[in-house]
Amino acid sequence: MTTLTATEQTSPPAPARPAYRVTGRRVLASEWDKLWSLRSTWITLGLGLLFLVAFGLIASGRYASTYGSPHMDHDFASSTAVSLSLFGTNFAQLALGVLGVLVTAGEYSTGMIRSSLAAVPRRLPVLWSKAAVFGLVALAVALVGVCVAFFFGGRIVSGTPAAMGFSHAGVVRSLLGAALYLALVGVIGTALGSLLRSVAGGISVLVAALMLVPGLAELLPSSWRDDITRYLPSNAGESMFALTHDSTTLSPAAGLLVFLGWTALALAGAAYRLLRSDV
Repeated sequence: MTTLTATEQTSPPAPARPAYRVTGRRVLASEWDKLWSLRSTWITLGLGLLFLVAFGLIASGRYASTYGSPHMDHDFASSTAVSLSLFGTNFAQLALGVLGVLVTAGEYSTGMIRSSLAAVPRRLPVLWSKAAVFGLVALAVALVGVCVAFFFGGRIVSGTPAAMGFSHAGVVRSLLGAALYLALVGVIGTALGSLLRSVAGGISVLVAALMLVPGLAELLPSSWRDDITRYLPSNAGESMFALTHDSTTLSPAAGLLVFLGWTALALAGAAYRLLRSDV
């Protein structure tokens, strides 16, 4: 009896569980794993890439087939290989923006956000990590898409006035600007999803901001319409990758700054609500 008690008292204690600290790298890794675990990520990124390449090649093919024909549209005749290859940008921005909304609002609809915020009590690193991870993924996909569309689209229109190569002035800047614009649209989507906490609401606001508001702005009086429309998100973003500019558009640098401002505003709104309201 005494020997058994002594043996129990001197037995080594059970090893303690290691204490894991919440670090920025671990939060980023967690968001990376969650992003790729969703089937919608693969499908929507694939659609965004398909829109960029397919519509760019279709526009280039149409230009090449109608060049010199009396049926060719006058505005279409002034196109370049860059504008033709980036024809799918308007469609790809919807795919990437919608996926950005799903990245954040989807967790609120399933309730998974409670687990995420319980693991990261400071909250804001979750938002920053989601935006950073998806923004980089969207940038990579967009960059591949615009380069592939321009590479093959340029060969389709070779021998026409629209023909251009990577060495032409402004081409690389336009392609990088288009990829960056699409990546920032994705970041805005993540911010809207976190701010509104509704997939339908986030997508509605995103579509309205990028497509409906610019159309409605065209109904404004011409005396001050141009002074407003150039600062709208889609118009400022378009100036980032346009080859030519006039008095009604912003320069590429100014367009980037304005669009970064819209992105920062959306993220600030999402951060404020994340800190001030319960899940």
